Amino acid sequence: MPQMAPLNWLTLMFYFIIIFMIFNVMNYYSYSYQNLSSSLKTKKNISLNWKW
Repeated sequence: MPQMAPLNWLTLMFYFIIIFMIFNVMNYYSYSYQNLSSSLKTKKNISLNWKW
């Protein structure tokens, strides 16, 4: 029935928007950051002597 076509498009649009949001949230939270404190401890202290 052609009268029901807009409802079908709306359902598909909401379906794909929800899948897109779930995909983005899963990618955002699945990324693991490295611990910054361990990388800062191994860094060498470089002293800069400025001669003006």
